Amino acid sequence: MVNKNKTVVVGMSGGVDSSVSAYLLKEQGYKVIGLFMKNWQSEPGEECSSEIDFSDASKVCDSLDIPLHKANFSDEYWERVFEDFLKEHREGRTPNPDILCNREIKFKSFLNYAFSIGADFIATGHYATLKNINNSTYLCRAKDTDKDQTYFLHEVKEEEFNKCIFPLSDLYKNEVRQIANDINLSVSDKKDSVGICFVGEKNLKDFLGRFITLKKGPIYDEYGNKIGIHNGATLYTKGQRQGLNIGGVKGREDLPWYVFDKDVKNNEVFVCQGIDNELLFSESLHCDSISWINKLKTEFPFECYVQIRHQHKPIKCKIEKKQLGYFIKFMESIRGVAPGQSAVFYDGSICLGGGVISNTN
Repeated sequence: MVNKNKTVVVGMSGGVDSSVSAYLLKEQGYKVIGLFMKNWQSEPGEECSSEIDFSDASKVCDSLDIPLHKANFSDEYWERVFEDFLKEHREGRTPNPDILCNREIKFKSFLNYAFSIGADFIATGHYATLKNINNSTYLCRAKDTDKDQTYFLHEVKEEEFNKCIFPLSDLYKNEVRQIANDINLSVSDKKDSVGICFVGEKNLKDFLGRFITLKKGPIYDEYGNKIGIHNGATLYTKGQRQGLNIGGVKGREDLPWYVFDKDVKNNEVFVCQGIDNELLFSESLHCDSISWINKLKTEFPFECYVQIRHQHKPIKCKIEKKQLGYFIKFMESIRGVAPGQSAVFYDGSICLGGGVISNTN
């Protein structure tokens, strides 16, 4: 086999996607090594999903007859990902730590460790595609667009992708589960992980409350009337409906309430009614900087598509380079654009890169 002398280190999470990735690579003739990353140091007595995940990864590697290494990157995760996550929340923004986790942990710490133990490539269970076009490697959407994870990978550079394989790029999620079932993997029916990258399914209020002082404060409607109490302004983001606990308000229609703004300094949250309320929409956004995956081969301004959260419908936009950052004008207004989230740009299926939203208009 053409791949028999090539070693691939697979990031084994204990889930079905990484498990099937390892199996497929072995079937393709690669020498496969598994690596489980411990990236969160649990407090004594705290429920820890990583122990369960490591046990699941061990069973899979035994079943596939491949070795499994374990590396502790919890210090790196704290310093390079989690401290930024807390800083953004303190300043009232809505960060996405999974993006930093990919850049700093999976495609830096993990990649460096993998090559130190003899890897020619790394592989992960991400739903994404790498295409070589004119001797350049481009990050493209996965075949399963519902599971596509390019949004979370936009801060990784071409140089790192040159050393990476995404075995699931041409598979749908149901096909991945079917493969796992066909080869009797113990994780074939394990549910997908959700929540903060490597921290798991934690209640954000309880979790953040361990690191940030959260104080109850007033919720105002668009006319300045106090209509409720919140649990800490930093917990809320533009477009949010859940967790407001606003009952019937005298003189107002029986419509859902949504956050349209917040003032973290004064600990205030502002809400309006109706999913199509104009206060929830933005016509443009600003990024202080944009991380481009490949060397940009176009001049500003240029048109492309912008996606402002995972699974959000991409909207056509124009990017203008300004003296201080980038101005992005939408071709149609977008609901719930929040500072701290990432705006990710696409040319068709190709992910160009993205940046953190600094403000909106």
